[in-house]
Amino acid sequence: MEIQWYPGHMTSARRMMEENIKLIDIVIELVDARVPNAARNPDIDKLAKGKFRLLILNKADLADPNATKLWKEYYEKQGFAVLVMDSRTRKDVSIVGKTVQNVCREKIERDRRRGIVGRPVKAMIAGIPNVGKSTFINSFAGKAVAKTGNKPGVTKGKQWIRISKDMDLLDTPGILWPKFDDPKVGTALAWIGSINDDILDLTELSAELLVFMQKYYCNLLSDRYKITNGMSAAEGLAQIADIRKCVKKGNLPDLDKAAKCFLDDVRSGKLGRVTLEAVPVSQGQKQD
Repeated sequence: MEIQWYPGHMTSARRMMEENIKLIDIVIELVDARVPNAARNPDIDKLAKGKFRLLILNKADLADPNATKLWKEYYEKQGFAVLVMDSRTRKDVSIVGKTVQNVCREKIERDRRRGIVGRPVKAMIAGIPNVGKSTFINSFAGKAVAKTGNKPGVTKGKQWIRISKDMDLLDTPGILWPKFDDPKVGTALAWIGSINDDILDLTELSAELLVFMQKYYCNLLSDRYKITNGMSAAEGLAQIADIRKCVKKGNLPDLDKAAKCFLDDVRSGKLGRVTLEAVPVSQGQKQD
């Protein structure tokens, strides 16, 4: 399934980030812990060149914890400071401030030697759509300062937020990149809801996800839907339609409705904790 999505507002959002990056000390990049590689916009690495970096594996409560541990180790070996969290939980977010101060200690010490004391660290929050940036900011700030939603494209413009006397945070819209060279990236992002559902064939998308789940999380499918490993994707969707009472005229299974129910169950975590891509083979076992 070939998926591409790059709305016009993302071009202006990227330009805005380019114009403001010179003001920034550290880039805090949020990714979805279920697809840590697919959720990393390669343009952010280019924009953040020469800046301190913090990578947050967000929505970790929805991801397979064993896979998340491998991903954390993988990115730490690449030189990132990495935190794993559910940004809806203030307890998880509370460590971010100290981590930023630690990552930026070289800059803070340099300012001190120049006689500059008390100047807040300026951080940019970046990431693709629907990875939980606004929820993270509200938890981090301790108040509702960013608009949240469970679909991509909620944040449209930039916003400076005073987190504390030690940090100012620049919120930016979620941006993708103009073309996914690997079709698996678009599919993975569609699975977690970072692509607008309105442009997708959700039945085909769900069928592909069902095949993946049969290979790696067949126990979850069996527990919730009584789907066995030998079922085809069409049979699996029919089984989901039966379990979820998705019926259309003529008492026939409504596969389109079943597909949406299945996607909702995976995205919300009702099916269980899943990770939809694995670390590269050099760091762990490869999923194909």
